[in-house]
Amino acid sequence: MSSPLARPAAGPAGPPVAARAEADACPGALRLHDAADGPLARIRIPGGRLTGARIAALRGLAREWGDGHAELTSRANLQLRALRGAPPAELAERLAAAGLLPSATHELVRNIAGSPLLGDPAPVTALDAALCADPALAALPGRFLFAIDDGSGDVAFSADVASLPSGAILFAGRDLGLRVPAGAAAGALLTAAHAFLRLAGQDVAAGRRRPWRVRELADGPARMAAETAAALGIAPGEPDPSLRRPPLREPIGIVGSGARVAVGALVPLGRLGDAALRALESAPELVITPWRGVVVPELTPPEARAWVRTLAGAGLDVSPGSRWAGVTACAGRPGCAKSLADVRSDADAATRAGSGLPVHWVGCARGCGSPAGPHVRVEATGSGYAVGTVDRPPGRPVPVGEVAAAVAVLRKG
Repeated sequence: MSSPLARPAAGPAGPPVAARAEADACPGALRLHDAADGPLARIRIPGGRLTGARIAALRGLAREWGDGHAELTSRANLQLRALRGAPPAELAERLAAAGLLPSATHELVRNIAGSPLLGDPAPVTALDAALCADPALAALPGRFLFAIDDGSGDVAFSADVASLPSGAILFAGRDLGLRVPAGAAAGALLTAAHAFLRLAGQDVAAGRRRPWRVRELADGPARMAAETAAALGIAPGEPDPSLRRPPLREPIGIVGSGARVAVGALVPLGRLGDAALRALESAPELVITPWRGVVVPELTPPEARAWVRTLAGAGLDVSPGSRWAGVTACAGRPGCAKSLADVRSDADAATRAGSGLPVHWVGCARGCGSPAGPHVRVEATGSGYAVGTVDRPPGRPVPVGEVAAAVAVLRKG
């Protein structure tokens, strides 16, 4: 297979983080998270795809009960914060009426990443429907992630199980030689999810910690691949050595050529305010990206130029040279009680235009929302920020005024 994927697969996602709790407490639309600024609802958006009408429904909920914003996550989901006055049952009813809550039993496990420029969203839709129709898979952890990749490698290497157009099935970003025929990807991914549940049960029975992700299984990718291949009756072949995590390429500005193009915009620090939400309401279809951006697909060139003006006017960034390219952050203060700083405000003050590795700001050692691949990590310590990467541990904490210089050096890898 000819592949643009040319970068070696990443190691761990960043410096060590605090040990996780045993309970899977991922928030959802029915199980709200009690954040410092009030209840938080996370709405799963498989493939990041939704309509302007659904954005309008979310804007109404955010204005009525929340802080007026919709927050983008690193899995292309959406969050509503500060829902202090929201009756949970009515919130669920209104999300369901908008088509944003199709399954009460599976709402926490509808975690499906899709390439933002995926030409045909049907594989994502089919996988979501089949997942929700399988009662046993409601037992998946809320962090288990599927991916449908368009061949660019932009989402496959962060997922627990992923499919590529070549028929390759990846396990925790690793190609172990499993290939399936065209049209069989959804079935293979669900078979892999069943294999995960079986192997997780074996690990627990052996006295190990219950895993949430494939990489947390003992010898996870290899066991998963073998178990899945056996269940499918397929003998694995040789891995493709060209399959590697690619550099991050966020869709920004007009993307593509010909009769149909797309427009990508960055959402600074992943917060869509009222003006941006209003602008997106007129989109027949839009895609939330795993890099906390938005894409309006399937446009004629004149429509694309109009959307560039609309999105820029709403405060979103459509310039490839944006200072926000590759820069993300956790919630920080005041939304998170564990955060040691207002990281969004500090990131706004310190961020400069640059290129290279992504940069993620975090308010504590947990590192919420961190990118899966190599990146610069800017971690609040209570006495400044520790700046490091996977390969270069952070040195002494520096004040926010010195972060920009430290980041600029490390972004080059």
